[in-house]
Amino acid sequence: MAGTGTKPSVNRSAAPLVEAMAAEADSLRVAVLAGPLGCRLIDAGATRRGGIEAGRRLTEICMGGLGQVAIVPSPSTPRWPFAIRVGATDPVVACLGSQYAGWSLADDGWFALGSGPARALYAKEDIFADIAYADRAASGALVLETDTAPTEAVVRMVADGTGLDPAALTFLYAPTQSLAGSTQVVGRVLEVALHKVHALHFPMERIVDGIGIAPLAPPSPDFVTAMGRTNDAIIYGGTVHLFVEGPDDDARDLAQRLPSSTSRDYGAPFGEVFRRFGGDFYAIDGMLFSPAEVVVTALESGNSHRAGAIAPGLVDASFG
Repeated sequence: MAGTGTKPSVNRSAAPLVEAMAAEADSLRVAVLAGPLGCRLIDAGATRRGGIEAGRRLTEICMGGLGQVAIVPSPSTPRWPFAIRVGATDPVVACLGSQYAGWSLADDGWFALGSGPARALYAKEDIFADIAYADRAASGALVLETDTAPTEAVVRMVADGTGLDPAALTFLYAPTQSLAGSTQVVGRVLEVALHKVHALHFPMERIVDGIGIAPLAPPSPDFVTAMGRTNDAIIYGGTVHLFVEGPDDDARDLAQRLPSSTSRDYGAPFGEVFRRFGGDFYAIDGMLFSPAEVVVTALESGNSHRAGAIAPGLVDASFG
């Protein structure tokens, strides 16, 4: 069980980051609000301006306090000079056990995907069995990509799922159209790579370390445009370097299969692909959701294998 032995508790690691964000709400241009059933809300971009720094901090919270997140110069997209770089102390736990938006929450027209450390308290998604992880903690935080606060029924659903009193829960939310929301979605570049690694059935216990970078996408007030830009930042502008155990041939095979260019739907801005499939997100080839460029280093041989390439023209076409 996480929180004991060698696996960290993502909720306990993230808790100081949540408290710091709440304490610095004014300077971050976010709002701390009383929510249904006594939960705490942090509005980082719905009715508040928020910003890139709020998004950077949301990314750290999403990663369960195990991520190292920085805004840095972008090495590969000349027209878009800044990027978000992420690494993780334990990339599988930080990304798949916390950051992945895998908890589907809905109530009477309200819908959002939950990400962040409270997912690991619930731990009912299949992926938790695959990575052999769950968490126990006295408080929890859940990040939602939405422009509306969770309803009372959703708060109750999360409280029941995590086993926590609602007063021990913090919900942080921002829509993709906001600066904070856009930043934290692009900050999933490493998580997106690890999710595809999982889909390719590479043994997750052999992932030792990883780092990723993708250009910051300019937000748009239009949801489809905003969603397209954040996806394109990773699909056409993202780079991930993974360090793995095991045979060199396995690392080479993983590198060759991992980039977004292996997908049948590669080659057009995501917004165009989305419209081509009539707005059915799940009709799009799942193999598209991966960084443009990957490096996989086999630690036992010391060899590094590269595949894919940044497509700055497609980034430009998407970002405008």
